[in-house]
Amino acid sequence: MFKTIQLVTLGCSKNIVDSEHLLRQIFNAGIKIVPEGKDLSIDKPDAIILNTCGFIKDAKIESIEAILQAVEAKKLGYTKKVFVFGCLSQRYREELKKEIPEVDGFFGVFDAKLLLQALGPDWDTSLDRSRYLTTPSHYAYLKISEGCDRVCSYCSIPLIRGGYISLPIDDLIEEAKFLAHNGVKELIVIAQDTTYYGLDLYKERRLATLLEQLCDIAGIEWVRLLYCYPASFPESVLDVMASNPKMCKYLDIPLQHINDRVLSNMRRSIDGNATRKLVENFRKRVPGIVLRTTMIVGHPGETTTAFKELCNFILEAKFERLGAFTYSQEEGTWGANNLRDAVSKRVKQERYDELMGIQSVISYNYNLSRRGSKERIIIDSLLDGVYIGRSMSESPEVDGEILVGAHSLPKANVNKNIIGTFANVQIENADEYDLSALFI
Repeated sequence: MFKTIQLVTLGCSKNIVDSEHLLRQIFNAGIKIVPEGKDLSIDKPDAIILNTCGFIKDAKIESIEAILQAVEAKKLGYTKKVFVFGCLSQRYREELKKEIPEVDGFFGVFDAKLLLQALGPDWDTSLDRSRYLTTPSHYAYLKISEGCDRVCSYCSIPLIRGGYISLPIDDLIEEAKFLAHNGVKELIVIAQDTTYYGLDLYKERRLATLLEQLCDIAGIEWVRLLYCYPASFPESVLDVMASNPKMCKYLDIPLQHINDRVLSNMRRSIDGNATRKLVENFRKRVPGIVLRTTMIVGHPGETTTAFKELCNFILEAKFERLGAFTYSQEEGTWGANNLRDAVSKRVKQERYDELMGIQSVISYNYNLSRRGSKERIIIDSLLDGVYIGRSMSESPEVDGEILVGAHSLPKANVNKNIIGTFANVQIENADEYDLSALFI
């Protein structure tokens, strides 16, 4: 059996959860875990494990580069074995075996038990609802389902992870209680599509019920909702968000576009008018809500007029947070098989730059509007005399941060470790991404 391992997680937060479940099994078996980022020439783990992403071209390139780096570490004697699992390995296992034979084993997204056996131990089912956190100990992602039943033209997730499978509420509550018992204060609810939750298992959407029960768990202070799907959005979720003080008034909902033709080509099951009404309803039903969305530019069918419609929508909706991608045609998807990728790479990049330029002004103005406000934040870390925190309006890793000078810390707390605790601050200034504040 291996004595030490290092696990490197690539891709999305859903991969983080998969890694943490596997790491819990590894840790329980008595294998030492070398944290990601440690110098391999010094720590020399017996094995390197890579949890890969295969969603879009850039993610695939990043995963392949990480595999090659691990193989090089093996050649240099810094590790004995290299194992690869996750989305890239699920989709391209045979090709990877031929191209990178130095890897000692390739495993798919559902092969964690086989991977663990390759390390020596057998899977302990009593640990299925426990985790080994790789995030800061005060927040954790909670993955509520696997796979996706949507048929979006650009998405390869159903090809990789299969159809939608909701995890039972009782299992999720058990896992959330484990996390709370181990110091987690913020739960970040994720899935490929969180708003679909329950339809397969309970024959009705049960996301609102789940959120209410998560908020009832002792020790959990914030519950944040990500990765919602706009079509058939369950309005009961808005009721929970508006009424429960533990629910962050924050919603991540990738809308992808506003033009009818583009949305139809994307197979999003919603048109532009319904999308506009949805955003209006969010603002009306949950006053003060912070909306994060994602857009795709350069999708087949996006004419110059369609892109301008998207830009005008961004100006109207004023999303507090917005990210964008340029369309890339992924083999095996409906779009790759049925639509011609007619927008040039240059035009895609120009549209991306224009869209993000518009959003940068919106984000800056939103942050400026918060100057002088008093907010409750959670402290994530301390760096060079500055505490780094977030309010309910910021999700970790994807949003900006609130930077608080340590010099303003009340004297009673100077000698305390306040990382992972809540504090009250007053916003002093802002830029496009981050805000600065003082403790009060």
